[in-house]
Amino acid sequence: MIKLFTFLFVLAISFSANAQFAPGYAPRYDEPEEQTEETSAYEQEEQSSVFQSAPVVAVPQAAPEPVVPKTIQKPTPYVGNLRILATVNGEIITTEDINHRVRAFCMTTGIPYNEQTKLLIINKVMQNTIDEKLKLQDAIKNKIDITEEEIDNAVKNFALSNNSSPEKLKQAFKEYGVSEEIFREQMKSDLGWVRLVRNRTSFDTVTEIEIQDALELAKKDISKEKYMVSEIVISKNDARNIYDLSRTLRQDPRFEMYAAQFSQSPSASSGGRLGWINVGQLPEELDKKLQTMSSGDVSDPILYNGSYHILKVEKKFDPEKDKMPDPTAAEIEDLLQGQKTERFASKHLQYLRQKASIELKE
Repeated sequence: MIKLFTFLFVLAISFSANAQFAPGYAPRYDEPEEQTEETSAYEQEEQSSVFQSAPVVAVPQAAPEPVVPKTIQKPTPYVGNLRILATVNGEIITTEDINHRVRAFCMTTGIPYNEQTKLLIINKVMQNTIDEKLKLQDAIKNKIDITEEEIDNAVKNFALSNNSSPEKLKQAFKEYGVSEEIFREQMKSDLGWVRLVRNRTSFDTVTEIEIQDALELAKKDISKEKYMVSEIVISKNDARNIYDLSRTLRQDPRFEMYAAQFSQSPSASSGGRLGWINVGQLPEELDKKLQTMSSGDVSDPILYNGSYHILKVEKKFDPEKDKMPDPTAAEIEDLLQGQKTERFASKHLQYLRQKASIELKE
């Protein structure tokens, strides 16, 4: 399987908006069933006094191994005749478009397509495809031209970063059932979006006052107990397989990848990373769970404010035992500049979603 390529990953998450469906095209599912405690496999029956002379000793049984869902290498979510699934400002999205993009998603991220993940993947790919159309339309409107040569170079860099070649990449497209034309179209949209965002934010630089204020805040904060936390947030209406997802995350270490692709929180653009969180900083429901977790733990879904939250503790910091180096001015400047860029990208894409004419056919 082709490993995740850094360039494509940055394009996919660094300039994405809040990962949420725009009004009018969010798929809806039945609400998840309420979790209940498991009942006993059998009820204790009364025994004759003849058989009560010797106690029955229960033989401990090993817990069953978790069942790993079967992965489909060439998923085809939509079968049958070619159909139009959606239009974005008059531009159509077909069943073939989504089928190829689902396969490309699985190929480039390494996230398996199975019974636990398929609905999340299909929803995410539909959202990405709509956003892809909006980004490319906006780049064209702003006279940003991405040449075939630039796309060729991006594809070549993708292959080289995966210790491959353009020829082997073409072979991988055939093995995974991915359209090369659609893959190049995705590259073109991402390249155009990155250029547009950089053009719009190039003059919004970080000031010296902002850097010094952030440094002072960091020095004060270093004396408090804290957790390095990442999150995945999915609304209750879209959380049909949320418990399956939490189980998957305990087996698959790529929490950031899943957060970037599936989370509906603004933190999705940074792989779900919230950074260092002080005790008491999160809402009470989340904070209580956080204080029971150890480094590396992934929580069960926690329902709060209409959404399910899955938390991961990367590490814990105890100021009485641990030492943390103070950040440098250069590190602070890079962080603040990145935040400004992400805020603009998020706000602008949300604006494009709200003003667009988006119609779902199915």
